[in-house]
Amino acid sequence: MDMIDKFMHAVLSITFFVFFLHYRLFTSLVATARSLFKENVSGKVVLITGASSGIGEHVAYEYARRGACLAVVARREHRLRQVAAVCEIIGSPEAVYIVGDVAKMEDCQQFVEATVSYFGHCKQPIRRLDFGGFNFLLVFDVVVTVDHLVTNAGVTPVCMFKDYDDITKASPAMEINFWGSVYSTYYAYGHLKKSKGKIIVIASSTGWLFAPRLSFYSASKAAVISFYETLRYEFGGDIGITIVTPGLIKTEMTDGKFLSKEARLQLDPEMRDVEISVMPLESACECGKAIVAGSCRGDNYLTVPHWYEWTKLWKVFCPGIMDRWIGFLLMPCNSHNEVPTKKLTHFVNGLTQFLSS
Repeated sequence: MDMIDKFMHAVLSITFFVFFLHYRLFTSLVATARSLFKENVSGKVVLITGASSGIGEHVAYEYARRGACLAVVARREHRLRQVAAVCEIIGSPEAVYIVGDVAKMEDCQQFVEATVSYFGHCKQPIRRLDFGGFNFLLVFDVVVTVDHLVTNAGVTPVCMFKDYDDITKASPAMEINFWGSVYSTYYAYGHLKKSKGKIIVIASSTGWLFAPRLSFYSASKAAVISFYETLRYEFGGDIGITIVTPGLIKTEMTDGKFLSKEARLQLDPEMRDVEISVMPLESACECGKAIVAGSCRGDNYLTVPHWYEWTKLWKVFCPGIMDRWIGFLLMPCNSHNEVPTKKLTHFVNGLTQFLSS
């Protein structure tokens, strides 16, 4: 058995590197071809969850610029109303906002049905005929369905596992991040199949790049990635799936809006300095543009910013180095104030103030 193990190790390692080089060349050629023949979403119906701010908001704006009809969903009505209004100003033929909570199955069913109903059946003239002095206007029913579903809604619990007094307070991570995507997909499936549509899944690079205090968030995003990779096999060519794994994007989350151990959404600047520190942040606007461009190309995977792709290779080939580095930067000795990332944040802030004075 030992000889077989060594033989398989040698064969698989050699074939991996050979096929990896060919695969990278092939994917580069495919990406070029997709860029030349990207989808035109003008007039198509796009449903976006978690569209009241951040990535979801800017994905909506980019679809609007391309002329898509939009249904934006979130829990904050006042923000949704503003987003929908901006979408119509910058190019969307029509944008409707729907208040809903993706953690509730009935809400997901309702906002999918409301989208189809709103954009649903319309009559369009196709030809005017003059026959024997009589004018005929031919019309047909156009059944408008969902063309793109963007599952973006999410929350970020930030807490050490041992510090939870009630472990069920972390459940929104799975209820919103995972089940919210599943419910939305379940009720939109039939419509997407009719339109040969696409699902754009906003996961996270924390699905493979783990960090202390983000255990439930990472678990929920890893589950999302695994779920939609499996659906890609099940759906075949009926529905396209683009799995997006953003890194650190300038949003409410990276401003410190986390889910506390009491399950309350709150702004925590101190924890923001620990978890985000001085890491560079991609703008939500640029992220939204990249996501819509990737969905129109039909990409299977998309990581924004692109340099986060290299962390996958570090994780695979140098897992020990990655684990030690993350542990050193993010694990405290006694308190959060002693975390190296927080000290680094304070040092950089102090240096910036000194140089600007």
